[in-house]
Amino acid sequence: MDQNVQDIEQLGINTARLLSVDGVQKANSGHPGMPMGAAPMAHVLWADAMKYNPKNPEWPNRDRFILSAGHGCMLQYSYLYLTGYDCTLDDLKNFRQLNSRTAGHPEYGLLPGIDVTTGPLGAGFANGVGFAIAQKHLAARFNKPGFDLFDYSIYVICSDGDMSEGVTAEAASMAGHLGLGNMIYLYDDNHISIEGDTAIAFTEDVAMRFEAYGWHVQIVEDGNDIKAIATAVDNAKAEINRPSLIKVRTHLAYGSPNKVNTAGAHGSPLGADEIKLVKKFFGFDPEKSFYVPDEVLKFYHAVGDKGTVLESDWNALFAKYKAAHPALAAEYELALSGKLPAGFLATIPVFEPSDKKMATRQASGKVLNAIAEGLPQLIGGSADLSPSTDTTLNGYDSFQPGSYGGRNFHFGIREHAMGSALNGMALTKGVIPYGATFLIFSEYMRPPIRLAAIMKIRPIFVYTHDSIGLGEDGTTHQPVEQLISLRSIPNVTVIRPADANETAQAWRVAIQHTDGPVVLVFTRQGLPIIDQAKFGKATELEKGAYILSDSLLDPQVILIATGSEVDLILQAQTKLTEEGISTRVVSMPSWELFEKQDAAYKEKIFPASIKKRLAVEAGSPLGWHKYVTDEGAIIAMNGFGESAPADELYKVFGFTVENVVAKAKGLINIK
Repeated sequence: MDQNVQDIEQLGINTARLLSVDGVQKANSGHPGMPMGAAPMAHVLWADAMKYNPKNPEWPNRDRFILSAGHGCMLQYSYLYLTGYDCTLDDLKNFRQLNSRTAGHPEYGLLPGIDVTTGPLGAGFANGVGFAIAQKHLAARFNKPGFDLFDYSIYVICSDGDMSEGVTAEAASMAGHLGLGNMIYLYDDNHISIEGDTAIAFTEDVAMRFEAYGWHVQIVEDGNDIKAIATAVDNAKAEINRPSLIKVRTHLAYGSPNKVNTAGAHGSPLGADEIKLVKKFFGFDPEKSFYVPDEVLKFYHAVGDKGTVLESDWNALFAKYKAAHPALAAEYELALSGKLPAGFLATIPVFEPSDKKMATRQASGKVLNAIAEGLPQLIGGSADLSPSTDTTLNGYDSFQPGSYGGRNFHFGIREHAMGSALNGMALTKGVIPYGATFLIFSEYMRPPIRLAAIMKIRPIFVYTHDSIGLGEDGTTHQPVEQLISLRSIPNVTVIRPADANETAQAWRVAIQHTDGPVVLVFTRQGLPIIDQAKFGKATELEKGAYILSDSLLDPQVILIATGSEVDLILQAQTKLTEEGISTRVVSMPSWELFEKQDAAYKEKIFPASIKKRLAVEAGSPLGWHKYVTDEGAIIAMNGFGESAPADELYKVFGFTVENVVAKAKGLINIK
């Protein structure tokens, strides 16, 4: 390599190091050590290995970059600035400040070039599997001979902390099984965590572990050897049948005379005096902060400018593809736009009251299969529970090595990794992903649900076996606190439909929703199909709550329920009406959708003048007080369930017509 090129590369690496150090120091908060040690590997990626276009960060065939070690985000911000993204030096100076685009960890949507929000360790690692799955699927679906539209790779920098988290094990196992050769992960092996040397808690052979997962593993002994790192990355690119891990031995806070390889440089600023020593070590003026030599900016801008040419070439290829394969091109352009196929709504089924009882999980399966053909971007599966969750798309292949066009996914018993992979898939335009398990196991998925809500992206989380109605499996499997727990997460939309038709509408809403995750909650047990000609229309589910059945006179009491308990309050209304008590029945499948309605609609459903209200739900009572008022009442679960047939459990815990009637009469002081 030309000496001048070597010199400018080293100067660029050191500039990125010091930008990171200065940003953390100015904020008086952050993690300087990781960027100082990992800058050489980041340089190899941004200066050579990755294809990207800073002028269009959303170019579909760009390589994806994930900083799973999100605490080192000043490193990513520095390279976004240096390579010409819409990131200014002022952005770097405002690191971790209110309303800054350079947040304390990388946040999707704040700054162009951030492909996913990371921070919780292991999350970015697992998101990368979802990104890789989506690339393989798009390639299988759209690539044709001579037209490799989608051949991008997923690059991840991860840390000792990522390697310690359980979700990493789940995701790595999944990636190895699937043979995702489009994944290139660089492991920043610096041996330091917050408590000190990782040897106090983490002594496994990571390389052997990943070889056992079926990964292609390489080791670079010197994290400052950019030639060795670049060679390893090239080798990883050549390995197309296995995901790659490059274990790079680095030194936390490299260049800091007193804090190198110490926990003190992991999560705290170096301090003004130490920073001066660091700058002297790298040959920079110790009195200058946020200094970027002109030649460094020129070098990295030239690298970034190559992306304009790469995208231009891709656009020309797509134009030829469009002429050769117009139908596929139109399908992709529609998916890219975020719009849905014109005939999608017409494929949503309508169920008749004459049909036999149907669990909403079964209705969900019927809906999925009815809409699948007209909605080719819909893909998904379950965590080893597709027969129980009814989430198989009949007539379509499974997504497996050699069959990446398959639309049915087998995530294995890996709920946390499934949720994280769904997030990576949802961040890829052209796919609408869903993943299913039992509601009780949403507990394993809480981190990716929360991150999806923060990013305002729309994976669809499908949860079945939603209450004590699952019966004999008993206390461990009967969800009680899960509904309110999920409802408590900002920007999550929870929908628990009452019957097959509400289920169909729940899927319609979920697929059309665009600004946050949707949680669909379905029953195990069969439910009668509500007569839409006699009662309210299920299409009103989109409003979150609607009057399913009203009284001829002003209601004396309002009965409210979700899911399987809606039929229960309909039966109770019949009994109350027979006794001369005027009763309104409200189906309330989604609190979140209801809260989006205007005040007039809310008053229509729950008039302020009618304070006698009874909520019925086979879950925790928390939260229902908002709707039943202080004078109201709630029939709910105030403890865990028991192991017994569902009908017996409903009697024991008070989910009977008789109990609903008695509670309603008690509210209005009628014996």
